[in-house]
Parts: sequence; C-alpha cells; structure tokens
Amino acid sequence: MIPSILEALSPHARVATAVMPFLVAIGLRLILGKSRVMGVLLSAATVWFAINVLMAPYSAGMQRDIVNLRSVFR
Repeated sequence: MIPSILEALSPHARVATAVMPFLVAIGLRLILGKSRVMGVLLSAATVWFAINVLMAPYSAGMQRDIVNLRSVFR
C-alpha cells in the first residue's frame, strides 16, 4: 500500500499543516481588518484546524502511537 502524503509527514510537519493556515488567517485579519472575506477565510482556517485535530487519531501512525503509549503505562 502506498502511504498518503500526510502519513509520510513528520509529527511537526503535521502540526504545521494544521496550525499555519489558522495563523496566516489571523495575521491577515489583523493586517487587513474586518471584512466578509476575512471572516470567511478565518472560518475556513478554523474548520481546517478542527478537522486536522479531530481526524488525527484515526491515522495509522497515530493509532500505532496510541497503542504504544498504552503499553508504556502498563
């Protein structure tokens, strides 16, 4: 099976792909001010962040990490 692009990323890169669009949207909001476009952009970035955070435990790598973490606490 060919690994997906997201599964090939390091944990730090995965966090960056979740957080960077949100930070960019906030920065643009502060620089460009309040507008409908900025509101939509910030909403889309927030949804992207939430999807990444909620779906992370379902990736194969994260499932292995969770199983390994359980064995550490036994």
